[in-house]
Amino acid sequence: MKKEYAVQNLNSLKTGQQAYVARILNTDHLMRRRLMDLGFMVGTEITFIRPAPLNDPIEIRLDNAFISLRREEAQGIEVRLK
Repeated sequence: MKKEYAVQNLNSLKTGQQAYVARILNTDHLMRRRLMDLGFMVGTEITFIRPAPLNDPIEIRLDNAFISLRREEAQGIEVRLK
């Protein structure tokens, strides 16, 4: 039997947590395209590195790249914990 994991928002991850991209919900076509161009594709493994000192933006490791996203942008990304 395959184990199902709850989907949660990227913003809810804690420092060091790893997850897989489950969905990109962003309704703005340009933002969705930008996220996909950065490598945010369904099934891609990510690691939440840390939030900035004022908690925005957040730093994510995606493959071998470190990417900063505003919380507003991260709100449109759903993930499954690894």
